[in-house]
Amino acid sequence: MKIGPKYKIAKRLGASVFEKTQTQKFALAEERASRTKRGRRGGQTEYGKQLLEKQKVRMTYGLSERQFSNYVATATSTHGQDPAEVLHRLLEMRLDNVLYRLGLAPTRRAARQMASHGHITVNGVKTTIPSRAMKIGDRIAIREGSKSALLFENFAEKFMERPTLSSWLSWNPKTMEGGIQELPTAEAASPAGDLVAVLSFYSR
Repeated sequence: MKIGPKYKIAKRLGASVFEKTQTQKFALAEERASRTKRGRRGGQTEYGKQLLEKQKVRMTYGLSERQFSNYVATATSTHGQDPAEVLHRLLEMRLDNVLYRLGLAPTRRAARQMASHGHITVNGVKTTIPSRAMKIGDRIAIREGSKSALLFENFAEKFMERPTLSSWLSWNPKTMEGGIQELPTAEAASPAGDLVAVLSFYSR
């Protein structure tokens, strides 16, 4: 999906949208810019705020408008559950996002490429679908033929240097396999934005 200049988009939506803009240099530049612009514009409308949240979440997960609106439609049609929680789970349980959360790829975009190039197996079967919906009990592994690839060179050592793994996931860096232990919650996997505002935007 073509998304345009990342730094320009991140200035509008926030640094959290792209991993490459989550740096001290970008934060300092944004702080200087905000001081310069302070007081120039009036308050943002409720619609504007909701649109901003929608774009922030959509860009964070790297989804097209059609893909994202389909997830919203599914979430709002689920009876007996909080639509915001359902939307959060749908986004987090995508294979590319799970690979990113596991630490197998530095960005969600890199995770999508990893999956689409056939480096990953799910329950022992090679998959090339980054958007595949995962479920509790699914087993994820690096394909045997890909373990020797440069992409995974010294991976066990690199993995140990990464942040603590989310509680809803498991991973064994030595065997290069893991899985989904439970459904992701807002506490275990922070939402990319205000999902209630996102749902309000689509309900207009």
